Amino acid sequence: MDYLILFVVAYLAATVSASVGFGGALIFLPILANIVGIKEAVPVLTVAQIFGNASRFWFGRHELQWKPVLYFLAGSLPMAILSSSLYSGMKADWIFKLVGGFLVLVVVYRHLNVAKKVELGNPGMVLGGALTGFLSGLTGSAGPTGALFFLGLNLPPVAYVASDAFASLVLHLTKTIVYSKYALVTTKGLLVGTFAGVAMIGGSYTGKLLLSRISKEKFLMVVEGLIVVFGLQMMFVA
Repeated sequence: MDYLILFVVAYLAATVSASVGFGGALIFLPILANIVGIKEAVPVLTVAQIFGNASRFWFGRHELQWKPVLYFLAGSLPMAILSSSLYSGMKADWIFKLVGGFLVLVVVYRHLNVAKKVELGNPGMVLGGALTGFLSGLTGSAGPTGALFFLGLNLPPVAYVASDAFASLVLHLTKTIVYSKYALVTTKGLLVGTFAGVAMIGGSYTGKLLLSRISKEKFLMVVEGLIVVFGLQMMFVA
């Protein structure tokens, strides 16, 4: 039953990410944490997202924008290595509360009276990458943070999704190597992550189909509501 739940939620999470550009991992992480434990959830999520981001990138590979991606990776990879290393020494209960708080803050930030994209150009992508990489190593995913900077480039929708997905793919591959070094990715975790990742491939394709048929604003509102509920649960129930 746990594996059935993982498959369904992973599929839905990837559908969300492909539809609105981010948010899927934030929905998947609380469910995953309740099944495999928070300490292993972040590394397992990282493995699963390799498949999800690879499929999103592949569907739009012809419009990938290399220059901003390389700037972004220049900032994100060193910080992801640092924060992934720090993660190995953190206590599980504090990680659970940290991730829950992060989920809630992401939604709050999006509704503040501030711009929902950061326009700093290609050089600013280094800063965006550094911030995203550091948060991603600790929380498993910082897609909304990276999205702010990629949206600021004013790319066409397909180019935005493909470029963001490719940068995330390289980031998650790097984190997986670091987590493995500290024995945070077990054989079971690798299998579970791969299992969920296969579901995410189908979800990525479904998300592209749904985006043209439903209101993006209403869909995003439901997603944010779920993120807040799960985040609060992680902060105060765990």
